[in-house]
Amino acid sequence: MIYGVILAGGRGERFWPLSRIDKPKQFLKLTSDKTMLEETISRVRPLIPLDAVRIVSSESMSGHILASAGYLDEKHIISEPFGRNTCLAIGLAAIHLVKEDPDAVMTVLSADHLIRPAEKLLKILEDGCAIAQTEQQLITIGIPPTRPDTAYGYIKLGDEMRTRHESVVYKVSAFAEKPKAVVAQEYYYSRRYLWNSGMFIWTARAILKAITECQPEMGRLLDEYGKSIGTAAEMEARRHLYQKAASISIDYAVLENTGDVLVIKADIVWDDIGSWTALERYKELDGENNVLVGETMPLDTFETTIYNNADGLIATLGVSDLVIVRSDNITLVAHKTRLDQIKALLARLKENESTQKYL
Repeated sequence: MIYGVILAGGRGERFWPLSRIDKPKQFLKLTSDKTMLEETISRVRPLIPLDAVRIVSSESMSGHILASAGYLDEKHIISEPFGRNTCLAIGLAAIHLVKEDPDAVMTVLSADHLIRPAEKLLKILEDGCAIAQTEQQLITIGIPPTRPDTAYGYIKLGDEMRTRHESVVYKVSAFAEKPKAVVAQEYYYSRRYLWNSGMFIWTARAILKAITECQPEMGRLLDEYGKSIGTAAEMEARRHLYQKAASISIDYAVLENTGDVLVIKADIVWDDIGSWTALERYKELDGENNVLVGETMPLDTFETTIYNNADGLIATLGVSDLVIVRSDNITLVAHKTRLDQIKALLARLKENESTQKYL
């Protein structure tokens, strides 16, 4: 059976103050009238039945998940005691699925991506699942770059392996980290690199085997934890697992350390909506290239994102290249070139007990 494993553990700090500790990005309605998590679930429903959806997120987010999608219940959630990066999150889902269904095929998706058209992604997932099921391959999905972006990791294409229906499958030659601007331009113009989307396809058995081969200690801990699933000791054993296992991404832990990974080239619109400026690519712009959400009154305002999620009006006069966000009792005013320092701002808030309530 095909399962949809949705990773929903991120905090989305770059969307502060709309995104907060108790309401991270995946629970925001950034690109439609649905939350990002709801969009992800509805996107795969034609291929994956609701009973086969599993959401991996922190224990503290379980209430938000159930509230944001009333058709879900606790059986859909695999909760983490605390974040330990994507390798352990995927391993946790895999060990649960292999106990439930030894032949489980996993499609691993993120809860906060924009993808269009959904129908094209479903065809890619279906083709990838057929390959993963018959050949026990690890498969990632790569996106042809539309710009030389420095915020994404890249996949270097190796030899073309096969074409299945409309999906073109390549051997992965190498994974590349987030590059500097000049290197990103080289990747973009070479047409031999794809963006690393963070979407994967494999069987539960294949990824557990790969984790054990590349990260033996994590593999041992997952196997030990698997013995507790369905018993009264399960949650205590899960906490022990998370206390002992390393915090490492699936890319670093496994994909870069095994020589047999395939990539499907996905000609789709994809974006991880990583910061406020990403909205410029998908929201309708006014005549001055402003993104305007909520009650706003811009005058002589250019290339500015104004997002009003509170009562009242945001008025601007004679400004440009800003991001202005009002959410509850917080207002953020930032120059677009400084948005990468939001985490530093949040760290400053955390230092002072009187401002921690704004995190």
